Amino acid sequence: MGPFILDALNVRVEGSGDQVLVLAHGFGTDQSAWQRILPYFTRRYTVILYDLVCAGSVNPDYFDFRRYTTLDAYVDDLLDILDALRVQHCAYVGHSISAMIGILAAIRRPDLFTKLVLIGASPRFLNDTDYHGGFEHGEIEQVFSAMKANYEAWVNGFAPLSVGADVPEAVREFTRTLFNMRPDISLFVSQTVFNSDLRGILGLVKVPCCIMQTTKDLSVPSSVATYMKEQLGDRSTVRWLETEGHLPHLSAPTYFARQLEIALSQ
Repeated sequence: MGPFILDALNVRVEGSGDQVLVLAHGFGTDQSAWQRILPYFTRRYTVILYDLVCAGSVNPDYFDFRRYTTLDAYVDDLLDILDALRVQHCAYVGHSISAMIGILAAIRRPDLFTKLVLIGASPRFLNDTDYHGGFEHGEIEQVFSAMKANYEAWVNGFAPLSVGADVPEAVREFTRTLFNMRPDISLFVSQTVFNSDLRGILGLVKVPCCIMQTTKDLSVPSSVATYMKEQLGDRSTVRWLETEGHLPHLSAPTYFARQLEIALSQ
């Protein structure tokens, strides 16, 4: 892939620090989600930002429905970017879907990652025997139906619930980037995420992890953070954030940046 992927996924390199920091956004946003966080890190780090192929800021022709059926293709993209930029080691911050992409990438290339910071991460969203993922199968089907029936109405309902805090600016921003996504791509990625079950691979992670979890997240119950900590073992920690919602970097950027600085320094 090489230089093509850097262009296609809008890769940006900011800052001039010795350490490399990757900021990888979650479903429904693009790299602009990190704008308020970025200034805190460009002095100490060389920061790499990029857009997931499903983001509305990427040419939808690059979204191959046959290729992106699992998260592995997204992992390929991430590793292609890091190799094209000749990155030897980096700290990786992944939100939501990108938290799991980071976990898979670190299993594949443990030498490449010094630390993973996982924000609002979940290996499985569906409830199972002895596992509380937060959603029943029927609830997920209703979400997909709503997305298909009227994407605009679904976005207008989903955005404030996801942000989860009374921060109109964050709701506006999340609504904007959700609208930017082509509805069929948005639905397809949602189905990919909700159909995946990555519980079985958590034990393979050898890289230190910090799980960052807010007190109340519509998408990820706090029990999931505790479960991930247990599965990831001794090299992992949980940092409970005293803020609500699935997008703390949008809804409480200054507080979140401070917490992220602490997580990266430990």
